[in-house]
Amino acid sequence: MEDQKIYFVIDMKTFFASVECAERNLNPFETNLVVADESRSKGTVCLAITPKMKALGIRNRCRLYEIPQNIDYIIAKPRMKKYIEYAAKIYEIYLQYIDKNDIHIYSIDECFIDATSYIKFYKTTAKAFAQKLMNEIKDKLKIPSTCGIGTNMFLAKIALDLTAKKTNDGIGFLDEAKFRKELWTHRPITDFWQISTGIAKRLERYGIYDMKGITEIQEDYLYKEFGINAELLIDHAFGKETCEISDIKKYKSKSKSIGSSQILPCNYSYSDSIIILKEMIQNGVYDLVKNGYVAQGLYLSVVYGDSKQNETHGTTRLGVLTNLYSIIEEKALSLFKKIVNRDLPIRKIGYTFTNLLPEENEAYDLLTDLNKVNKEKKLTKSVIGIQDKFGKNSLLKGIDLEEKATQMERNKMIGGHNGWKRKNVERNESKTVYAIRCS
Repeated sequence: MEDQKIYFVIDMKTFFASVECAERNLNPFETNLVVADESRSKGTVCLAITPKMKALGIRNRCRLYEIPQNIDYIIAKPRMKKYIEYAAKIYEIYLQYIDKNDIHIYSIDECFIDATSYIKFYKTTAKAFAQKLMNEIKDKLKIPSTCGIGTNMFLAKIALDLTAKKTNDGIGFLDEAKFRKELWTHRPITDFWQISTGIAKRLERYGIYDMKGITEIQEDYLYKEFGINAELLIDHAFGKETCEISDIKKYKSKSKSIGSSQILPCNYSYSDSIIILKEMIQNGVYDLVKNGYVAQGLYLSVVYGDSKQNETHGTTRLGVLTNLYSIIEEKALSLFKKIVNRDLPIRKIGYTFTNLLPEENEAYDLLTDLNKVNKEKKLTKSVIGIQDKFGKNSLLKGIDLEEKATQMERNKMIGGHNGWKRKNVERNESKTVYAIRCS
């Protein structure tokens, strides 16, 4: 068909592990290598493993202690800066052949490409063009990849996830007819993009276990269960997708939020966790101010270590529209005390500022001292200015120097990696070095 769209989804194979192999001039298909920070503990999660290790039956995202002792392997410490550099180089390769408006970066190692016009321009086939891009990445960077080709974005993604990795050349193709013929009855249904375990359980209530089942039930039941989201489920079940890259480029979220989470270097007590929470909220406030937003609400989540109780969470309204640390900290501490089980060790803390509005909407109640508000705002902006100019560690709060604080080390990290040190605090006349100590 003349007007048939052709989409690619290209995914780097075990990206982090492949980068580490490339840096060592090793073949990831012939090398046992895992990407993990063993200094954290043997229970640390492997961020990536090579295809060679997968072939040995080692599952991705395993923990170090789960790897059989009879297997010799290299442990590579995560280097997020290096992975970002490689991702940028891969993007540069795409730009040699494709306009940026036809590329949607889905993750650090995966992207969607609208290849429709380029297949005609280069007078080639979809498969040949995909292979050319994959070969360029392999030849220049030594990074292997796989590619899903589809007549829409959904089918391209499914071709990548369910067919490409089973082919000799790492390329899979799906159109609507092929999708229905080969994958309509595929199980489990959670193998399909955007179908979570929660959605699958809700579908089970109606006796639905595969994509074909979605097409056979009365749509009214689906709309009753999923609301407007049923429309996407039904479209995907038939192999259809109305969204295109141009739509993604135009989209601007009406609902904004700012947040972050932190996995702690070891189990923290309740009192030590408060130090981390204060640091995180401070960072969040800086992000609010930098982006020109005020917040109406706050969400907190806590994950425990060595416990059957995995997570607690809660929300609170700030009462005013603000980006002041003094107000937000008070609300955050109150919520934290309310939701946390103080008897359990804490391993992860997350926060999100919700219902953000432009800073011109800032509003306070009649009891708020506006002089104090203005003084705090000026001080915050001064701190941000100094940190932007001289580095984040150039000006710190007293709490950042506490033994269990993590901010100084995290300021040196990218993506939460490559910065943890478990040692005592060292001081001399020329410099001061603060580090995390886990007892």
